[in-house]
Amino acid sequence: MLDGRVAVVTGAGRGLGRAYARALAAAGASVVVNDLDADVAEETVRSITDAGGRAVAEIGAVGGSEIADALVARAVDEFGRLDVMITNAGALRDKTLRNTTDEDFDLVVTSHLRGTFTCGRAAAARFRAQGEGGRLILVGSPAGQRASFGQTAYSASKGAIVAMMRTWAVEHAKIGVTVNAIVPTALTRMVATIPGLGELVEKVDRGEPVPERFRSQGLGTPDDVAPLVVYLASAESADVTGQAIAVGGDRIGLWTHPEQVSVQQRSGGWTPEAVRDLFAGELKGELQDYVPAPIERGGE
Repeated sequence: MLDGRVAVVTGAGRGLGRAYARALAAAGASVVVNDLDADVAEETVRSITDAGGRAVAEIGAVGGSEIADALVARAVDEFGRLDVMITNAGALRDKTLRNTTDEDFDLVVTSHLRGTFTCGRAAAARFRAQGEGGRLILVGSPAGQRASFGQTAYSASKGAIVAMMRTWAVEHAKIGVTVNAIVPTALTRMVATIPGLGELVEKVDRGEPVPERFRSQGLGTPDDVAPLVVYLASAESADVTGQAIAVGGDRIGLWTHPEQVSVQQRSGGWTPEAVRDLFAGELKGELQDYVPAPIERGGE
């Protein structure tokens, strides 16, 4: 499905990123494996090459334009082109608002949001220069779509990534570049801290199957997410762009674009009293649920 295509996957040393890189290579793509940890990046590369695939490692923390440009350059130098950029890397500092320091916030936003921005920008420039389109696959999270207690910086970053995806899809449609955001849920080390999931993550790491009741809720292994990534990286997905796509376990779904759910008008405008009456009356039953579902965190 991906013969002749070249992909970059950030944060590909472990978890979901590793699953994406391996699946892309198995489908025929050449892959640049990025990670901050050289050992795990090289391990991912070896797993691909030992299986007959093509991959190289490019080590570095995403965020700045230097590593983004280096990733694109490595793809071109090693494999002659770039067709797919998957922006998966990012750090976590799970803390409530009052406990989140400036340093915590900056680390998470720099790795997730700024890393997506710089890598996306570098890839889009290469796609434009090649003149043959391309694929930007950004990684969101349920934490960016709904409330996620204790994840101020992460939720902000992931929500912004999906918003950025929609703008990029519009900006790049005329040059054949599709831009989509996947919203994955999988049993990785990132969800091990959620009450009730730590033991399950350990079992999955030992190779035990995910119970059906979790799979039916959209929670499986990283390998369950990878087929969507392969499809979005392929030529067959040319008509799919501007979408936020939930994936995990046995489920694939589409998130809606934000839209107004109730609109009220008042001739001559509003007074504070009229607004009070509106929220006590017509809008009282229209207020949106802000509480997340029991299992809603995705991860890299």
